[in-house]
Amino acid sequence: MGEIIVKRPDLHPKFFWDFRYDEIEWEAYKMVIARIIERGGQEEIDELVRYYGYNKVFKAIRDEIYFLPNYAIDKALKFFPELKKEEMYCYLNRKDKPYHWI
Repeated sequence: MGEIIVKRPDLHPKFFWDFRYDEIEWEAYKMVIARIIERGGQEEIDELVRYYGYNKVFKAIRDEIYFLPNYAIDKALKFFPELKKEEMYCYLNRKDKPYHWI
């Protein structure tokens, strides 16, 4: 019989503990990318780039993700050295606005 091909990135379910892993809509790339930027390492970033493509990941981080905490913005800058904090939507969106942990 034929091999079953799973169309999803190879990311550990621990990053998505609050989702039913088998039901994640991988096309909802902004959520996936934001989650991995916050909690993943270089290996997971490499997998995002392999699955979604460099340009899509870079553009999502720069232009589309509404919020990332400061530590995740700093991680994104390390993962993508050509990225500038001042160009990131999530940074500009709340640059001078305090935010509170719940």
